[in-house]
Amino acid sequence: MSKMNGNSVSGHCELAIATRLPTPGKATVLAIGKAFPSQVVPQDCLVEGYFRDTNCMDFSMKEKLERLCKTTTVKTRYTVMSKEILDQYPELATEGSATISQRLSIANQAVTEMAKEASLACFKQWGRPAEDITHVVYVSSSEIRLPGGDLYLASELGLRNDVNRVMLYFLGCYGGVTGLRVAKDIAENNPGSRVLLTTSETTILGFRPPNKSRPYDLVGAALFGDGAAATIIGADPISEIESPFIELSYATQQFLPGTHNVIDGRLTEEGINFKLGRDLPQKIDDNIEGFCKKLMEKAGNLEDFNNMFWAVHPGGPAILNRLETTLKLRGEKLDCSRKALMDFGNVSSNTIFYVMEYMRDELRNKENGEEWGLALAFGPGITFEGILLRSLS
Repeated sequence: MSKMNGNSVSGHCELAIATRLPTPGKATVLAIGKAFPSQVVPQDCLVEGYFRDTNCMDFSMKEKLERLCKTTTVKTRYTVMSKEILDQYPELATEGSATISQRLSIANQAVTEMAKEASLACFKQWGRPAEDITHVVYVSSSEIRLPGGDLYLASELGLRNDVNRVMLYFLGCYGGVTGLRVAKDIAENNPGSRVLLTTSETTILGFRPPNKSRPYDLVGAALFGDGAAATIIGADPISEIESPFIELSYATQQFLPGTHNVIDGRLTEEGINFKLGRDLPQKIDDNIEGFCKKLMEKAGNLEDFNNMFWAVHPGGPAILNRLETTLKLRGEKLDCSRKALMDFGNVSSNTIFYVMEYMRDELRNKENGEEWGLALAFGPGITFEGILLRSLS
């Protein structure tokens, strides 16, 4: 198994100093960490490597993937898949092979390793011991086992054996924001609690040779990456010990009736197969303004979308472009989302935390930065997840 990349948190020694006081009893984000496999894949090397590893000689599909790679805006990604894994399990690159057992044996171990590294980075930034964690929320669409990764993670981190655990499985790209909503509810309803929220994902379950009958496989190959994230959520932060930088003011979820087939994932003996409807960006576009306004109402006097900061899950450039146009956002408003997509690809549930980390650094370096913002993610359902955020830095 590839060793995890420990470059998990930016700015350990330059934590954001709260300039706005947290609202008593409201959940805040106290630290963020991230971790990646050691295998780095520059986008301009992906096509040759992918077709070599899968022994595919279809020139037309290769050309299509090259075009897709250019349109995604992704520059680098990280992946668990490696030459060593393919040498050990060559059947993973063979069309029609029943390989779900092999895939899960790789994925189950990898997601735990990445989640552990991200959590340790988070603890380092937080500055308190692991024993102070009272709850764990564990998010992944990349593993299947009993007991789940939440228990393995708690054991690996040395958490107390009475830590309260919640697993959120197979939510896809909106899972990170769902995790924030659940962690917020736990923190606000259990005074003094500190919630470790982790997300960890790998594309191992969906890796397979190109096939013209599965065109979305090429989109996945061009867009998705592997990694993990961790954050600690708690209300009423301890002054001079904890450094909150975002308050989770209000959270909501909404699904769009009749759209459950637009994003379709099925687990088979060969792994997981995805189908993505071409109308996904349009469905989001048609409903996003009303969803955002519902969140903004909770802040009282918010009306202008450009008076807020934006942490949007970058499902792909088309979704970001449509959101920017529909809401008439200034070009820089989605910079953090575009940068996360460029640096890491779409890493499913993790990606919102990479966006939030960039947003934290941006707000910290701004004079008179925006107080209010939105965290948004979209996924199977079609499901919208949103949180009204308040910057404390």
